[in-house]
Amino acid sequence: MTLDEALAALRAHVEEGRAEGMAAYHKQTREVLGIPNPALNDLTKNWRQSLSVADRVTLADHLWQTDIFEARIAAAKLLTQARLRPDMGAWALIQRWVPEFDSWAIADHACMAGQKRLVADPSRIDTVEGWTRSDHMWTRRAALVVTLPWTKQNNPKPNDLAIRDRVLGWAAGYVDDPDWFIQKAVAWWLRDLSKHDPARTRAFLDAHGDRMKAFARKEAGKYLA
Repeated sequence: MTLDEALAALRAHVEEGRAEGMAAYHKQTREVLGIPNPALNDLTKNWRQSLSVADRVTLADHLWQTDIFEARIAAAKLLTQARLRPDMGAWALIQRWVPEFDSWAIADHACMAGQKRLVADPSRIDTVEGWTRSDHMWTRRAALVVTLPWTKQNNPKPNDLAIRDRVLGWAAGYVDDPDWFIQKAVAWWLRDLSKHDPARTRAFLDAHGDRMKAFARKEAGKYLA
């Protein structure tokens, strides 16, 4: 599938009058077409089923480069799959996207694709740790969003617990950051962790909660008794 064909397929699902509201909600200055998410899901599902991994990576790269809001979302969805072999090209592409993150919706969809690649090869956490030292807020935030799968295990193996503790160390380094999105990301990680590992969540909040913004501290402890 060519980029032109993919863009034509996207534009066929534009809903009149939707773009302005989406642009305002997502605070976008880039072009927004006005495509509902279910339509993006259906399109990208079909593309995943019909294209080779190499062709999907190429199309995702081209869609991202258009800088159209829905095209970037579709690019991420093209690569959001647990079993993706070989996946080095997809992981490399996701890494190239990270420094360009500038809005939560695009960043979160790309991070969902990244989550699958980290679970497939947890050694990639070493690369993600470098993101925590970036001057780019969205890159720092991505380090927490992309590691969310490690909040969700009920019976984690020792290696998973080590990653969990490693990411909590990153979060501890974030608690003094005043940026709303960073505080929200820390709260998100802890809130999800609290459902499966309340002891670690409480220990973190006991040690660092007084330095978090009030809204983040409240969100982090939402599910703790």
